[in-house]
Amino acid sequence: MNLRLEHKEIGGRIDRAIRRVIKRGRFIMGEELERFEDEFARYIGVKHAIGVNSGSDALFLALRALGLGRGDEVITASHSFISTADAITRSGATPVFADIDPVSYCLDASCIESAISRKTKAIIPVHLYGHPADMSAILLLARKHGLYVVEDACQAHGAEYQGRKVGGLGQMGCFSFYPTKNIGAYGDAGMITTNSGILSGTLRKLRNYGETRKYYFGQEGVNSRLDELQAAVLRVKLRSLNERNERRRRLAGLYNSLLKNAGIIAPKEASGVKHVYHLYVIRYRKRNALQQYLKNNGIQSLIHYPVPIHRQKVYAHHPFKSGELTVTEEYAKTVLSLPLYPELAPTSIAMIVKDIRRFTKQEKAR
Repeated sequence: MNLRLEHKEIGGRIDRAIRRVIKRGRFIMGEELERFEDEFARYIGVKHAIGVNSGSDALFLALRALGLGRGDEVITASHSFISTADAITRSGATPVFADIDPVSYCLDASCIESAISRKTKAIIPVHLYGHPADMSAILLLARKHGLYVVEDACQAHGAEYQGRKVGGLGQMGCFSFYPTKNIGAYGDAGMITTNSGILSGTLRKLRNYGETRKYYFGQEGVNSRLDELQAAVLRVKLRSLNERNERRRRLAGLYNSLLKNAGIIAPKEASGVKHVYHLYVIRYRKRNALQQYLKNNGIQSLIHYPVPIHRQKVYAHHPFKSGELTVTEEYAKTVLSLPLYPELAPTSIAMIVKDIRRFTKQEKAR
């Protein structure tokens, strides 16, 4: 994500929004947050949106609002950023990892049922890289076993599943507005979406120390408020989110067409979904060598994620549970994220693909 180019495009509007907040003189829990919550709820297609200080806190507070804690289990993917599992362990529950789908890279619904136990209380599908998980199958399993579904939509702002925005399909949806996301703040920020008035009320208390009214506290909460400056910035960016997502989709389509028969595996879009390409992730058997080759040619690439969560040192002595994670283990060794952001020039993509083809041709000839 090139934030300098983004600011060059919409910086004037953002500067005016920031000045508006400064002039008003209220920086916490004010008009900008209220308006952004209303606008984001309408965008996702839900009744309520609750601003918090990060996507990580969004996931944590969602589990807190559901009353999950010690002795409970939550099923999720290990091929994700660690905040997904961290929210579970912070709530006191235990993460249970199921494998991912080979096409979408998201939680594989066919692997979930075998991971369900009498302690299972919820499923957190991660809409990874901007591609929605198979929500019909996941929601069907959840109803069958009486489980909550909390969507981790931190990488999928504007992504759609069967014509509906992700974040509005389960009991709650959780979003991150980290600066490099499809819609990013100028710092940390997050949001929880829901159609439940009860959950919305609980979350609004939890994010503000558990306060029921000024200086009266009905439960233990935290300080996790989305501030006015970030809300003002995000209101500006929300207006152009669909258009910028379409740019991402067009650029991803160009990558796909140019990478045909290049010896790598390009990302695919499952039927009935709208991928918003937060990341453009290819797979290649000699991923590390390809990454170094691109670096030598001045092309930056990243690995999301080189070590699955269940292999992280921090979880070495944690009592998590996991089944066979064959696809997760394989993809951690082969995924590579290529440059993709709305301002990226098609000519740059052509040059990147040219270098990839040159490398894979050399490897094939060996």
